Amino acid sequence: MTISYDEYEAQQAQQIKKMTIGTDKYPMPLPPKFDSKQQQQQFEKQRLAAAFRVFAHYRFDEGLAGHITLRDCIDPDSFWVNPLAVHFSKIRASDLVRVDHKGQILEGKHPINNAAFAIHSRIHHARPDVNAVAHAHTTYGRAFSALGELLKPISQDACMFYDNHSVFDTFTGVVAEVSEGDMIAEALQGHAAVILQNHGLLTVGKSVDAATANFVMLDSCCHSQLLAQAAGELKLIGHDIATKTRQFNGSDLVTWGNFQPMYQVMLAQDNSFLD
Repeated sequence: MTISYDEYEAQQAQQIKKMTIGTDKYPMPLPPKFDSKQQQQQFEKQRLAAAFRVFAHYRFDEGLAGHITLRDCIDPDSFWVNPLAVHFSKIRASDLVRVDHKGQILEGKHPINNAAFAIHSRIHHARPDVNAVAHAHTTYGRAFSALGELLKPISQDACMFYDNHSVFDTFTGVVAEVSEGDMIAEALQGHAAVILQNHGLLTVGKSVDAATANFVMLDSCCHSQLLAQAAGELKLIGHDIATKTRQFNGSDLVTWGNFQPMYQVMLAQDNSFLD
């Protein structure tokens, strides 16, 4: 039996409500509803701009590398991406560039990173369930990717990625061709993340909030496992418990919720990304 996304979201909300205190009296935060696609588009562009501020906050910036994309809600065959050579901490909603799957810039006044197009366009094309893709070359992501292995279920947080990520074990240099983007999309499968061997990390989500929060968590889990492996033998969480944990903390609503505190910090520090 199939259910609608609204029904699925309601089920997730009920599950979370059972695990919280006070939601009978106080409303639980939920993704917003919109009166128009134009309103949704502006809101989502602001969230994407905020996501780059989050990446800057965590120092997920390395020169020209790193990109987050968001499928446009009005024209789903196009997506928004960061302008080339603008630091993540300076990106505003008005700076974002919209590009179609052929590489044609539809809106914006800046060039974009070709690797962003080659990778992200193919993931957006292959995964209609994915609305946002996040990728960067982080210190711990690069280090862990050199191992060429999956994350292990060593913590509650790591369980988010249990049977929910993969490894892309082909590195041919800087991604310049959409054919490699197709291979990355295939390696991603139906998962929330892929470790790009000798390269970095990539996460996806139904919202830019989720994709960004997933990336922050994946990088943190890579850091944790590197520390644990250096200290001694790993004690793993069993399959059944790891799966049960992932069903909760890897759900759409929880991954969306993980971004909300980050957004509040960015808003309080400097809200110029709203422009």
